[in-house]
Amino acid sequence: MSELKRTPIFPEYEESGAKTVDFGGWDLPVQFSGIKHEHEVTRTKAGLFDVSHMGEIIVQGEHSLDFLQRVLTNDVSKLTPKRAQYTILCYENGGTVDDLIVYMLEENNYLLVVNAANTEKDFAWLNEQNKENVTIDNVSKDYVQLALQGPKAESILQSVTKTNLSDIKFFRFENPVYFANIEAGAIVSRTGYTGEDGFEIYIDAASGVDLWKLLLETGKEEGIEAIGLGARDTLRFEANLALYGQELSKDITPIEAGLGFAVKVKKEADFIGKSVLKEQVENGADRKLVGIEMIDKGIPRHGYEVLIGEEEVGFVTSGTQSPTLNKNVGLVLIKSEYAEEGTEVVVQVRKRKLKAKVVKTPFYKREK
Repeated sequence: MSELKRTPIFPEYEESGAKTVDFGGWDLPVQFSGIKHEHEVTRTKAGLFDVSHMGEIIVQGEHSLDFLQRVLTNDVSKLTPKRAQYTILCYENGGTVDDLIVYMLEENNYLLVVNAANTEKDFAWLNEQNKENVTIDNVSKDYVQLALQGPKAESILQSVTKTNLSDIKFFRFENPVYFANIEAGAIVSRTGYTGEDGFEIYIDAASGVDLWKLLLETGKEEGIEAIGLGARDTLRFEANLALYGQELSKDITPIEAGLGFAVKVKKEADFIGKSVLKEQVENGADRKLVGIEMIDKGIPRHGYEVLIGEEEVGFVTSGTQSPTLNKNVGLVLIKSEYAEEGTEVVVQVRKRKLKAKVVKTPFYKREK
């Protein structure tokens, strides 16, 4: 068995009482003080996440925009320096290679932030598609990535930097941003994966531990806590943010997953998967991602079958007891004809058939 990879922040986990698990080959904290508690802390105060396992890939060179327009579903030509965009890499059949965020650092220089378990696969895929002779570098080891999320995130981060954070609007970023007593500058973007306001910070790997300690110390009075993967999952789930391997996969297209906003079939570039995705946009996909709420007692888990009568019409992609709503809810990829709100379905929970109904998503939306 190969040894699990560790982020530079790993030595700090013990200090915060972390329980770690194998997550896609990484030794990462599933929780520090308890998933429900950490979930609530992020919704009401501020949570600090070590997400340094995520991958960072730099694409640069004279034809980098042409290359990215051809491999990504969103319209990268709309970016200007200091702007970021959510986008998707697809196969020819419309299935998903990965979902990611692309940052335009400057002209002909882009940072792609990809899912941890997909970093090597994405890097290889990008290289295979490289007809434009752009330079593609996997720089994941160079960065520590921290996410600071929650209603108190801005005030905590503002207290350790002179950069005016309120100037950073949603899906924009500043670079470099400097923090108290830390020499290295960082990229700070107003993005996240929790449904809350907050920031993602990319800093030189050698400075990561100092920044982690600084934020936990500075935010103590405002109630900041270290947050693990367990709460990260329940937070993103409530906000209906896709997780690769569940809501998205090589067998699930972004249109089926409800991510049409990131698929620009009208852009001129003939991107990979465009013909299939265009067909789904124009005529509707056969399957659709919807929310369900359990009527009977039970939790819908990933992979459970969803039935109408005896017919299997879909499956659960993610499900849990929502800590915010205190209800058992799930996301289901279902045949489109059964996707209407209020439709009653049955979830096969082991040997039991339990009733549920289709409901509106996201399950949680923060008040602005």
